[in-house]
Amino acid sequence: MLPKFLIADNSQVDPDKVYVLHTESPRFLVESDEDGIPSKPVIHWFDEQPESVELVGDLIAQADAFLDAELDYQEELLEDED
Repeated sequence: MLPKFLIADNSQVDPDKVYVLHTESPRFLVESDEDGIPSKPVIHWFDEQPESVELVGDLIAQADAFLDAELDYQEELLEDED
């Protein structure tokens, strides 16, 4: 079973972008940067985009919270290594 969200990047194409992949239906990839997901995010849908603006907003908020938590956790891990 896959996690609900995954972080992806492609440093060879755009080293400043970070992507959050939503693995459950509706599946999508949202573009981000080190400041988080922008207020008008670029979303790449693998499944049909939901008609509900509220659902899309909720999914993006969840993706942004996941990204913030993961980046904080990675920062803590790096500090613990020092």
